[in-house]
Amino acid sequence: MRYLIALLSGLVFGLGLIAGGMTDPAKVKGFLDLTGLWDPSLALVMGGAIAVGAFAFAAAARRETSWTGEHMEIPRGSVIDRRLLAGGALFGAGWGLGGFCPGPALVAMGSGLGAAWVFVAAMLAGMWIHDRWLSAAFTSPPAPVAGVDELPQPAR
Repeated sequence: MRYLIALLSGLVFGLGLIAGGMTDPAKVKGFLDLTGLWDPSLALVMGGAIAVGAFAFAAAARRETSWTGEHMEIPRGSVIDRRLLAGGALFGAGWGLGGFCPGPALVAMGSGLGAAWVFVAAMLAGMWIHDRWLSAAFTSPPAPVAGVDELPQPAR
């Protein structure tokens, strides 16, 4: 039953992305082009998604398990740091240049759109680079600087 619910959820999500125009890079780029021929129609799609998401997260916050009985954990982070800002900037740059978000790119890839295959390959390469090299730079504590960082370092 769990797999059927996952399949149906993914199918509804993918069809919603297609119906909303999120899998069409030209439509996305038209939405992002505020100084040219701006197409505000995706704002309605995003507004609808935010409204549904707000109710879904509010309901999920009151539960400990999903509808299929699996453990759920809602992220509680509220820190805005350089990692979050850098990630948002990279996401926005990829969205603006490619015209895809990760979810719509996977849906568009299924339809055989070549640009989506290139975007997903670049996205996977970026994820690999992050996991291979960048995550260590952000998770390890910085080396102390003599005379400046005299405070004791936390035990590991």
